[in-house]
Amino acid sequence: MTDVVARLIKLKPDVMENVEAWKNELSARKDEAIDTLKHEGVSLESWFHVNIEGEDFLMVFMRADDIEHAFAVGKQSAAAIDQVHKAFKQNWAKGYHATLLLDLENTEKCGLSKPIDQP
Repeated sequence: MTDVVARLIKLKPDVMENVEAWKNELSARKDEAIDTLKHEGVSLESWFHVNIEGEDFLMVFMRADDIEHAFAVGKQSAAAIDQVHKAFKQNWAKGYHATLLLDLENTEKCGLSKPIDQP
């Protein structure tokens, strides 16, 4: 079983241009970002933008072998792509931890199948 974590991050006002620049930078340097995830033991990191009543938030979902180890490795990393991410955090106003309620993981290969309600 792997560790999972989700966080909601409230952004400072008027930083969506910086969010877009960060997204574009990480997308352009995807191979570097994936190498960092491998080094941290992270198998999945997904980011979402959420707007709640005119305020901007980011939501991140991560899956890792050991999430505390992943955070420790990331915090100490001197990799250039990690420095981009650390600088981006200056756009964050506040973070909120989510509590895991349910984690369903299909470890088998997915494919087309019959709907569940059919024999």
